[in-house]
Amino acid sequence: MSNTIGNNLLHQSLLYPTVLEHQGRINSSTCIGGNTFFQSQATSLTQKSSISTEFLGNRLKVRRHKLKMGKCCSSSRSRSTRAVLAADPSSGLTEKFNLYQNVELQVDVELPPSGSTSVVNIQVTSGIDSLLLHWGAIKSHTKKWILPHHRPVGTTVYMDQALRSPFEKSGSNAVLRIEIDDPSIQALEFLVFDEARNKWYKYNGGNFHVKLPKRESRSPNVSIPEELVQVQAYLRWERNGKQNYSPEKEKEEFEAARRELLEEISRGASIQDLRTKLTGKKDTSESKEQLVSGSKSSIPEDLVQIQSFIRWERAGKPNYSPEQQLKEFEEARKELQVELDKGASLDEIRKRITKGGTQAKVSKQPEKKNYSTGERIQRKKRDVMSLLSKFDSVPVEEKISLEPPVLSAIKQFAREKEDHIDGPIVNKKIYKLADKELLVLVAKSSGKTKVYLATDLPEPVVLHWALSKIPGEWTAPPATVLPLDSVSLDKAAETKLAIISTDNQPDKVQSLEITIEDDSFVGMPFVLLSGEKWVKNGGSDFYVELNTGSVKNKDAGDGKGTSKSLLDKIADLESEAQKSFMHRFNIAADLMEQATNGGELGLAAIVVWMRYMATRQLIWNKNYNVKPREISQAQDRLTDLLQNVYKSSPQYREILRMIMSTVGRGGEGDVGQRIRDEILVIQRNNECKGGMMEEWHQKLHNNTSPDDVVICQALIDYIKNDFDIGVYWKTLSDNGITKERLLSYDRAIHSEPNFRREQRDGLLRDLGHYMRTLKAVHSGADLESAIANCMGYKAEGQGFMVGVNINPVSGLPSGFPELLQFVLTHIEDKQVESLLEGLLEAREELRPSLSRPSDRLKDLIFLDIALDSAVRTAVERGYEELNNKIMYFISLVVENLALSVDNNEDLIYCLKGWNQALSMKKSGDGNWALFAKSVLDRTRLSLTSKSESYNQLLQPSAEYLGAQLGVDQSAVSIFTEEIIRAGSAASLSSLLNRLDPVLRQTANLGSWQVISPIEAIGYVVVVDQLLSVQNNTYSKPTILVAKSVRGEEEIPDGVVAVLTPDMPDVLSHVSVRARNSKVCFATCFDPNILASIQASEGKLLCLKPTSADVVYSEMTDDELLSSTNSKDDVSSAPSLTLVKKKFAGRYAISSEEFTNDMVGAKSRNIANLKGKLPSWVNIPTSVALPFGVFETVLSDDLNKAVASKLDILKRDLDEGNVGALGEIRNTVLELSAPPQLIKELQEKMQKSGMPWPGDEGEQRWEQAWIAIKKVWASKWNERAYFSTRKVKLDHDYLCMAVLVQEIINADYAFVIHTTNPSSEDSSEIYAEVVKGLGETLVGAYPGRALSFICKKSDLNSPQVLGYPSKPIGLFIKQSIIFRSDSNGEDLEGYAGAGLYDSVPMDEEDKVVLDYSSDALINDSKFRHEILSSIARAGSAIEELYGSAQDIEGVVKDGKIYVVQTRPQM
Repeated sequence: MSNTIGNNLLHQSLLYPTVLEHQGRINSSTCIGGNTFFQSQATSLTQKSSISTEFLGNRLKVRRHKLKMGKCCSSSRSRSTRAVLAADPSSGLTEKFNLYQNVELQVDVELPPSGSTSVVNIQVTSGIDSLLLHWGAIKSHTKKWILPHHRPVGTTVYMDQALRSPFEKSGSNAVLRIEIDDPSIQALEFLVFDEARNKWYKYNGGNFHVKLPKRESRSPNVSIPEELVQVQAYLRWERNGKQNYSPEKEKEEFEAARRELLEEISRGASIQDLRTKLTGKKDTSESKEQLVSGSKSSIPEDLVQIQSFIRWERAGKPNYSPEQQLKEFEEARKELQVELDKGASLDEIRKRITKGGTQAKVSKQPEKKNYSTGERIQRKKRDVMSLLSKFDSVPVEEKISLEPPVLSAIKQFAREKEDHIDGPIVNKKIYKLADKELLVLVAKSSGKTKVYLATDLPEPVVLHWALSKIPGEWTAPPATVLPLDSVSLDKAAETKLAIISTDNQPDKVQSLEITIEDDSFVGMPFVLLSGEKWVKNGGSDFYVELNTGSVKNKDAGDGKGTSKSLLDKIADLESEAQKSFMHRFNIAADLMEQATNGGELGLAAIVVWMRYMATRQLIWNKNYNVKPREISQAQDRLTDLLQNVYKSSPQYREILRMIMSTVGRGGEGDVGQRIRDEILVIQRNNECKGGMMEEWHQKLHNNTSPDDVVICQALIDYIKNDFDIGVYWKTLSDNGITKERLLSYDRAIHSEPNFRREQRDGLLRDLGHYMRTLKAVHSGADLESAIANCMGYKAEGQGFMVGVNINPVSGLPSGFPELLQFVLTHIEDKQVESLLEGLLEAREELRPSLSRPSDRLKDLIFLDIALDSAVRTAVERGYEELNNKIMYFISLVVENLALSVDNNEDLIYCLKGWNQALSMKKSGDGNWALFAKSVLDRTRLSLTSKSESYNQLLQPSAEYLGAQLGVDQSAVSIFTEEIIRAGSAASLSSLLNRLDPVLRQTANLGSWQVISPIEAIGYVVVVDQLLSVQNNTYSKPTILVAKSVRGEEEIPDGVVAVLTPDMPDVLSHVSVRARNSKVCFATCFDPNILASIQASEGKLLCLKPTSADVVYSEMTDDELLSSTNSKDDVSSAPSLTLVKKKFAGRYAISSEEFTNDMVGAKSRNIANLKGKLPSWVNIPTSVALPFGVFETVLSDDLNKAVASKLDILKRDLDEGNVGALGEIRNTVLELSAPPQLIKELQEKMQKSGMPWPGDEGEQRWEQAWIAIKKVWASKWNERAYFSTRKVKLDHDYLCMAVLVQEIINADYAFVIHTTNPSSEDSSEIYAEVVKGLGETLVGAYPGRALSFICKKSDLNSPQVLGYPSKPIGLFIKQSIIFRSDSNGEDLEGYAGAGLYDSVPMDEEDKVVLDYSSDALINDSKFRHEILSSIARAGSAIEELYGSAQDIEGVVKDGKIYVVQTRPQM
């Protein structure tokens, strides 16, 4: 409706006799707005008469004048077009108006004897039952309609400018009673609106005006104490839902509170009565004395209010009770009185507290948290380690029975039928019919569609069925389709199912086969008649799709790695769960005990099931009418149980958060029922009862779902964007709702929204409120509703609605509400830095409360989930603004992720690393980018580890349940991936990808790290893991692009280059073997370059690496042939042979006895170093079990059975059964130790000064013996076996000595190559250093070591190339290590080093590393000393041997120990 703002005001005094004259159609513009009367621009009703009223004394005199339409009797004198009814104070007034034909309006104004309340009775003499009074009240000196607090039942607020009250039926009339208890209201104005006919009843195109009698105040001189006004205003604020008022609104509320108290005074209440009512206590003599004292001091109340406000701020803005507020007022008054007593004047006090004196002091209080727009919060300093969440939780694996499950008669029938179907199966469903089943199987065979039905219902079954060309329609099947003995009906057919014989099933099976040749049919609706009972699908027809185009789902498998029994139960209950959300949530609640007992795997089953529900892979509702209240109660029940597990089993909190974020919060109070009720209010308030809104109302009435949140948002977006219907559909589409989905609801939504522009403001207001209700039930991650739920709110409700009252959660930190308000204020800021700081501060403040028991714990969890979600959203929105602050943003997101996950130790150390990198950058440290790159690499590894743990936990359950429930295979395959994408980890990964090239450029790292700089030409092959293809043989020269390289793999035959984004150490086994095999090996850090090479899969590329780059280009096959021919004259590598070693008659020897015939090069080289190096280079004591000991032990009579078993297994291996390798290793572990071996080994170890394990007990010797056997068994590990086979070494000739050394519990371990392996620069030493034992350096442990180079000409100037990113260090107590030392490890031209195992007697402890406290990183002087010492040791050993060396050693307490050396290959 269109309105104008004008000044068609009434006469200033409405107490004088007033004459109203009809103006007809002259200048009838209506008046609306902040300061005008409201009137609809509807068609004016035709008036048959105009009324002139005159008050003479106490008697009303009514005169009627007949006027013609269009005439104006005194238009020059009339200023407005409205009827005025004035009442004498001492009597009532009755007046009648003719509205239309025989419809009359009668208005009665009466004043009860008490004189406190005016009553206006309005009656319409008509049978119309859809009348509303559109009205407001007028106060003195204002033109604006005000909306009285006291309203008739059913009254609604219209656009915040008028009230609408429904008339009630009274016989044939419509009546309405309005009571006005506000003495400041002088008049009422109204129109009558027929809602059903959209028709307005006015007086001559204007408002009806009813002047109320003036009331005499009983206590005209009473002044209400300001503290009582303050309490009353607080109660009004609570009553109105604790809204955020503007300063103007606050003033209005204070005056309204004052008027309410004055009204009570006018009714006879005393100040003492008011005080008792407001505080709940009677006045004491002390308080009376205070009041007297206060009045004597004449301290203005505004100063007392300011002083009490300052006290409130100083206390941290607590929520005071009314009684506490009164006390605060009196304390403030006392403070001011003290100043007066000391001689200060009121003016001085006023200047001080209003011009900053006290305010400045208040602002310095640490408790004050006043966050205004544009400010940034001051984050508290916290110990990052307080975030640690570490649990030794091991998944409870169900024992899966190896016996095949007993199949039901229907499942057995389905299996047999599937075995005989020659075409694809496009649909398969097994419905639960109580304790019976129904199978529907659809297959394509020879161009025809075949439908197989089978059931084990005991009664004879008749299929009542049809075919559909449009989904869901019933069309009679053609005669050519009908099976034998079918009966045709109108739009359907009936066919009996036949009983088939089953030899091995006790239950009889009835089945039917239907063949359909017409491809135009898309589905088959049907029901069953079993005996005399109709069987339906949860109250609806069965419907099977015939042309889904899908293929048979992946087989469910054996359920390994899942809580199989629970998943089977979920699958059995799914048909019941599909009835409604209420059913599903109640079933989930029933299963929670079993899920909790199943540990992580049991809870993973619930996550998977709820996630399939949330992503609409499962049916939400099958035409089952459920009240929203019942849905929210079911959610409450489930989330209460989840809350209890969260309290009792903290190790499962991360997975419980997953479930809760999927389920949604549910409703407290009666918030669920409000979903159904409030849509009616929206329709009524905004006159939108038909079309799309009515269809949505019907859908909500039947069953609400999370889709309703999206629909509501789509409507809001549509209205905000100038009613652009395209925006409506875009919002729906972006959130997965299509037109087809809207039509698929049991109560379908067919129409589009079509609102009028004048409905805009009211709809935006009401839909905005409605969104809070929807999100309160359906959303677990909506921030606004989560905050409201924890901070408390009150919604009074309207008309028949009962309202909601949510109490605030108790025990929250001081200042927390203000912090959340800051977050809400900035939640949509484009500059997100302040918002992210606020969100993280809120999560940090909330975190302790999440670990404490509380009956409202789940509300806090949902708030934390919502804050977490808001961080992700903010990062994505602010992605473009990051620029120079990207490292700081990453630190915030890492902190957020650490707050969200369990076992977060690695993430916490990553966070410490980012903070250190920021500090280095700020201080101007030149290595900041190099260090930050190592932290970035480690953070990526941490994300990868978390992703792998999710995949291991969730994906098996997703695949098993997905197969059971027929979930689309594409949704099953990406299940875990989508969960990861929905979390903060995905945002963090994007930030890391953006920062990586910046750091590489700043640190001059380039896009490549070249490990083996060999030119290569080959065809590109892309693989996921090098490990998965290490045993392959490629017939053509191949460039492998492997996404994962662990560090201990073999290079496959035929491979000329390996390129990877992974980060194997330059000195790892695979790196060494690549260089020895003359294979190009490089890490590519630039994802764009790597993607370009991957896109060349199948093409021929030429790689030309330098020490820091790889240039690549495409080649033709002819160029490859030319290149190959040019190399034909190159002599091939000499063939490799092994000399079989013999047993020399001794089981153990000392290092002085190490010879070529007794031990390998590893043992000989370490013995050769003794006494020949500087004294500061330490060599550990060594003994050995020489060559031939293994074979001698095997031939001992003690081990005849083992030897016989090994012979059989080795023959299997020779015949190509590589699976025998594992069995051989296990068989070696069965060997028994001859007594002579034990005796000799003990003697040699003790004479060398080494501890003898047996001195600590028989068990310790057994540990040592097992370690020795593991070294021997490693002769048959896959990596070594395939490596020797490729170079045609005789595996039987491979002999294994065992080098025995005392383990040094190292601080650091290192590997040195005395010639730089990447550049082949012999003037430069290259070394890598790790914390703890060296196995993390040479084995398959992710991350990089600290790497450095050092010129031999200046061994005191090491240059760090890269800081460490390895997350794990290995540490061990004082122990013994048994090292492999074969005769095949150091053959010229063969990279045999590292193929076999070294085994410590005791298991190493895996420790998550904190580099922020590591002196090697933080202390430049210490780092320089250690790295220089390592370089000098390497140079000394190279000088001793006269050739480049590959050296391993450790650092302990600053001392260097060398544990082995060999020629560098």
